[in-house]
Amino acid sequence: MKGLILSGGKGTRLYPLTYTRAKQLIPVANKPVLVRVIEAIREAGVREVGIVVGPTAAEIKNSLGDGTQWDVALSYIHQASPDGLAHAVKISREFLGEDPFVMFLGDNVIEGGISSLIRDFTGNQWNSQIVLKEVDNPSAYGVAKMRPDGSIEQLVEKPKLPPSNLALVGIYMFDHHIFEAVSAIRPSARGEYEITDAIQWLIDHDYTVFPHIHRGWWIDTGKPTDMLDANSYVLEEITPCLHAAAAIDSDSSVDSRVTLQAGAQIVNSIVRGPTIIGENTLIENSYIGPFTSIYHGCQIRNCEIERSIILENSRVIDIDSTLRDSLIGRNASVKRSSSKPSGIKMNLGDHSTLWV
Repeated sequence: MKGLILSGGKGTRLYPLTYTRAKQLIPVANKPVLVRVIEAIREAGVREVGIVVGPTAAEIKNSLGDGTQWDVALSYIHQASPDGLAHAVKISREFLGEDPFVMFLGDNVIEGGISSLIRDFTGNQWNSQIVLKEVDNPSAYGVAKMRPDGSIEQLVEKPKLPPSNLALVGIYMFDHHIFEAVSAIRPSARGEYEITDAIQWLIDHDYTVFPHIHRGWWIDTGKPTDMLDANSYVLEEITPCLHAAAAIDSDSSVDSRVTLQAGAQIVNSIVRGPTIIGENTLIENSYIGPFTSIYHGCQIRNCEIERSIILENSRVIDIDSTLRDSLIGRNASVKRSSSKPSGIKMNLGDHSTLWV
């Protein structure tokens, strides 16, 4: 069994953060989403993992290396242009060979891992298995139509009249027959080789495709609101820990649901979890509320922050209003100006959104 992670997208829905960072490397609960995917695959017993990369290949390779720190062997497969998920499978054939494999979109975060999925697939003689999730608005997704025996009869993309409320999540299992499918299909109306078309080809040619219905939460971290939701879910899951090299002064209050990483300092502040404070980050004269992740090397002074993600080496200082539901990028500076005339001063990146 091998793993294939698709990590070639530009992440345009996460601009401006993804102008300078691969979207899959943005952290959730202070761990990059892509690392969470690698760990989920490793925990399912898969050690050989290929990562399909695109324009952000150099950054991803520099961040992940050869995978030894996660006890996996990473290979990188370059996709020259974004020609679709089925195309990504096609160009990965040399790496995958004849082995069955799990394919995982690199910006997905899922509760509970994928070990049960792999057990299902390896314990049966199926050609493919797809992860489905019950959703409230199936018309916004690719949706599965089921046969009486529980197998997949048809996949329908964003149907006006959905045949079910079971949407495709973005995690798939395949045997080598998928290469017949990806070689046979033609580009869709948007010019891409769609994985749903390849799976439908398998079904139409009498190969067996069964579902794995996921009962926990699942987030596609494609938008800032999705990142915040995923961050909240993961913070609730992790076991809180106060690193020995973290420091809390006598004037501070830190509750039992807070994780402090090495070198974190809490000075005259209140921190309420679930929350994580990164390495060598200073929290001073501040309130940090639930569902907040503050990454490494940050400085937070004289502020109130709730349900937000703040990336590394950023400073948030002397802000009168509570900062909430916010995603602040790397090396950012958010400060109140004390000079006259009074007012709000800022420099914002392209495609930014600001509420005051």
